[in-house]
Amino acid sequence: MIIKHFTDNDLYKFSVMMAIQRLYPWAFVKYAFTNRGKTEFPEGFAERMREEVAAMAKLKLTKEEKAFIKKRCYFFDPVFIDFLEGFTYKPEEVTITQNGGELSVVIEGYWYRTVLWEVPLLAIISELYFQMAGAVPQGVTEKAKEKAIALAKMEADFSEFGTRRRFSFNVQDKVVGALQANSGEYFKGTSNLYLAMKYNTTPIGTMPHEWFMYHGAVFGYRSANIKGLEAWVDVYDGSLGIALTDTYTTDAFFNSFSLKQAKLFDGVRHDSSDPLVFADKAIEFYEKNRIDPTSKTLVFSDSLNLESVKAIKDHVAGRMHDTYGIGTFFSNDVGAKPLNIVIKLTDVKVHKKDANYLKAVKLSDVAGKHTGDEKEIDLSLRTLGLEE
Repeated sequence: MIIKHFTDNDLYKFSVMMAIQRLYPWAFVKYAFTNRGKTEFPEGFAERMREEVAAMAKLKLTKEEKAFIKKRCYFFDPVFIDFLEGFTYKPEEVTITQNGGELSVVIEGYWYRTVLWEVPLLAIISELYFQMAGAVPQGVTEKAKEKAIALAKMEADFSEFGTRRRFSFNVQDKVVGALQANSGEYFKGTSNLYLAMKYNTTPIGTMPHEWFMYHGAVFGYRSANIKGLEAWVDVYDGSLGIALTDTYTTDAFFNSFSLKQAKLFDGVRHDSSDPLVFADKAIEFYEKNRIDPTSKTLVFSDSLNLESVKAIKDHVAGRMHDTYGIGTFFSNDVGAKPLNIVIKLTDVKVHKKDANYLKAVKLSDVAGKHTGDEKEIDLSLRTLGLEE
């Protein structure tokens, strides 16, 4: 069994889960798997994966996990924590098929439930693939130690974000332990809730792209960012205050980021495009709005390694507080080629009884890398004045 713990998942899935329950409890959605790297999956993969998904129905929140959430996730209300204690996965929400080497995974159900599937399913796909390929990880602890020491020498605040594309749970577990042991104050935590508990560190995460994708599909693309952020504040009242910027391109985000929101949110997160250009845009935005940029935080989380962290840190030095969420470079740098895979929201309904789904799309700061229905992508680009 690959997923052995209920909280072996990223914090942001639980945070958006509470927001969905609070505001959109009737929302009904679909997600779909995309194999960006065109990996060929071995014969029998789908069957093995279905067995792993079926086993997840047995997972339950333990007393230890509940106590940790109550202690460290102060932003979750007691009703939500009690709900998690009674939550069980429903494998029937996940449809897995295989045609030759091509894998298809579709998730469908109430959004407040299905939101938890993305990260563990990606972790299962990655770990199961390497199991079936007979891959053996190399230099796990040694590499993590070297990276931790290097980041500490740079005085770079960083967190581990590697659950979705990890080589395996055991690799991620060893990596988090080595990072914590060798980087002192600069290691700020991990996105993985279970590993945060195991190592008594801070669980890290705020909001996902799907939060804005839902708002874009339902309320319109011009309103998506501002509506999504206002809704987030309605739920968290200022906690979890790092805003994700690139669901409908960074330029569109800053065009709609209001003065009130800019002052309320602690900072912004970069997840695509040139990080140096992004940093300049963020600093310019804050200065234009007479906000001291050094009072805000820039979180960088796009395919980072030691070289890119150093380049960004040198660029923003003294201008803003910078911190780094590092994923695959930590959890799958063990001698095997990591999979390039995602699961994205594709269709939404405000209510299950609605006749038709609305299409959900994500735009990219990189031209030609948008995600979702092509006609809906074209509509969103035209609506936002971003025609290519």
